[in-house]
Amino acid sequence: MVETLQQADVIDDQKAWSGGKTNLVIVGDILDRGPKSRAAMDLLMRLEEEARSAGGAVHVLIGNHESMNMIGDLRYVSKAEYAAFANDETAEERDRWFAAYEKRYAAGSTPEALRKRFDEQFPAGFFALRRAFRPDGKYGRWLLSKPVIVVVNGTAFVHGGLSPMVEELGLDGVNRGLKNELARYVDALGVLTKAKVLLPTDSHYDTEAILNAYLPSLDETPAVLDAIAAARRLGQSELFYSDGPLWYRGSVSCSELIEEHRLLAALAALGADRVVVGHTPTPNRRVLQRFDGRLIEIDTGMLNFYYDGSGNALILDGDTVSVVNQAGTDPYSPIEHPRAVGARPDNMSPEALQHLLENGEILSQQEDSFGRSIVQVSDGRNTVSAIFKKRSARGFYPGVAAYRLDRLLELDMVPVTVLRKVGRANGSLQYLANKFYDESQRSASGQGGGAACPLMDQWGAMYVFDVLIYNEGRSMQRMVYDARTWRLMLIEHELAFASRKGRPKHLNDAPIEISDGWRHALARLTDEVLAENFSDVLDKRRLKALGVRRNELLAAPQSP
Repeated sequence: MVETLQQADVIDDQKAWSGGKTNLVIVGDILDRGPKSRAAMDLLMRLEEEARSAGGAVHVLIGNHESMNMIGDLRYVSKAEYAAFANDETAEERDRWFAAYEKRYAAGSTPEALRKRFDEQFPAGFFALRRAFRPDGKYGRWLLSKPVIVVVNGTAFVHGGLSPMVEELGLDGVNRGLKNELARYVDALGVLTKAKVLLPTDSHYDTEAILNAYLPSLDETPAVLDAIAAARRLGQSELFYSDGPLWYRGSVSCSELIEEHRLLAALAALGADRVVVGHTPTPNRRVLQRFDGRLIEIDTGMLNFYYDGSGNALILDGDTVSVVNQAGTDPYSPIEHPRAVGARPDNMSPEALQHLLENGEILSQQEDSFGRSIVQVSDGRNTVSAIFKKRSARGFYPGVAAYRLDRLLELDMVPVTVLRKVGRANGSLQYLANKFYDESQRSASGQGGGAACPLMDQWGAMYVFDVLIYNEGRSMQRMVYDARTWRLMLIEHELAFASRKGRPKHLNDAPIEISDGWRHALARLTDEVLAENFSDVLDKRRLKALGVRRNELLAAPQSP
């Protein structure tokens, strides 16, 4: 962090402010996993004063890890982090909290065993850290004075992303309304901890159950009763939701078709032209951009022993946008966010993967348990798997048509698919990632609820796509997910592109929502664009039917 700020010319060799009138924005997640969060906060607190004196400013935003530490979600606090607070903790303080802990958990355990468990689970510095993040503690008081979103010179900065919630609430609604809910919740927890209704050792995830089970005495103070009611209510604040601005990953994880219209609406609500986000480490550990530069992703895994990245600082200087690295290498411009449907070797681009599938050596071909022909293709360096489909009819390659349509729509769900002859058979090869779950496996396991791009959003886009291509073959085995991110991949389209209008029967009752994003994407699919891109893979009847279904979707009622 220090090296990065020095390369950005905002601090000198003595870690003193040297940025003059520069605005330095920290987009949150100063805390957790590493051993020096306290040192980072102390540095930023000092730089705030020094920058202010020089006519500059340091803007520190609340990230999800800052809120987690304040509410008692300590999953990612390292032992070394607790050790940084050990000198602020007294033996009397530890003994006092052990007595409260023993009173609650004494049943079924000896005092010696209970003390051993207590000291192992809550090492030296634990209670001083919890105290420091209370509303009256040094760091809690400081963090609660910080905004969730800041707009500087037309650029918005937020930790997670700009979800539809931000459009609904606006800048003031987020920074006052949601942030005040966090402050009131932390205040209520402080009252309940002082009254020993809650203990510092209680996890945030146990708070609701503890409060629901608590039976107040007849002489319980009104302050405690009010705090219980407030904690129950505010523990469900939208600030903690996955679609809240601290946690939202849709801005960087959903396809442009799903997300761009949402982003533009949120930016308009904030009065900003673009947004800079952290939270989600970029796949290549470099600063990325999306949506023609309206979104810039700056989490490059700076905590290098955990994320294997490095520090990068985004420099916005008038119309110039550049990035400097902690190592002092040549500045670079933000890189375009890669299209990556399915994990591939070396983060291979779609163009490189397409070249491999078209020109690589066929190493093997065998049938899998679903009767699919799986081909291994190699360029001598990388070997990938692909599904081979024989040509359905003369001039008809539905898998390739689905992929090309996906690219034109910016749907980003259909893996790279190319025309390829295997043996004596003409057909297509569709990339198949090595690690995936199909929908039957996902639904049976109950996983995917934490998908970076919500599953409901992905399914909704799939429904519209399958109506557009009149796909009668969608099954659970043809819906597969990237095992890392739960990004949906749509495979095998040999039963698509019928020369019909309307919907396939199985989609008659499906929720078909035509968003602004879909409307704009479909409008770009003019008859000329369709003819130019699909004449070699769809015959005239199928091409005409595709245009008819496009028009039907464009004529559908606007989604709310």
